[in-house]
Amino acid sequence: MNVLVIVPHMDDEVLGCGGTIARHVESGDNVFVCFIAHRVYNHQFNDERNEVEKKHANRAKEVLNYKESVFLGLNDERLDACIQDIIIPLEDFIFKIEPDIVYSPFYGDNNQDHRAVFQAVRVAIRPSAKVTPKKWLLYETPSSTDQSPPIIDGAFLPNYYVDISRYVDVKIEAFRCYETERRVCPHPRSEEALKVQAQKRGVEIGFKYAEAFMIMRDKWI
Repeated sequence: MNVLVIVPHMDDEVLGCGGTIARHVESGDNVFVCFIAHRVYNHQFNDERNEVEKKHANRAKEVLNYKESVFLGLNDERLDACIQDIIIPLEDFIFKIEPDIVYSPFYGDNNQDHRAVFQAVRVAIRPSAKVTPKKWLLYETPSSTDQSPPIIDGAFLPNYYVDISRYVDVKIEAFRCYETERRVCPHPRSEEALKVQAQKRGVEIGFKYAEAFMIMRDKWI
């Protein structure tokens, strides 16, 4: 199968579904990761620091061993300014690889870029689109999904779990590649917190470690 992981920022692929990516790769699937935005620091773009971040992303790619990554380089912190700016290049990439499965951010994340990417994805892979993946899943992003205020639109309610018991250490190793994004526990983007989160999701479904998703589409043919 062709699997497309669509992420707003570099590191979201590991945070949201690093273990699932590793499992897809071991199963023989072709995994592609599309990074939508570049990185800004203190609300300012810095090309040199952004190149460092791309090196971290490429290093994480080597750890997870997936097929291909693409960097669209759109404006970090401003993706919600014009959803069409995401849709057009994203559609081109989707047409190119024709994914069977798409993973994308949760619509209620406490980050405007994540919400904007969800809105772009729902248009790009709508049922009447040129390419319509059989399965579409939303992942949770630690420090974003879990930080949403207590309103119903921000409630991540998983109904699909992936056993990553054999891959949780690969997920953590890939996250270590993002030296500038790692934080100290109990921050959600710490190695310890990521493992606890995977353990919590595993407990919910009867696995040792798991990643949780919400199903937006699942076509059984």
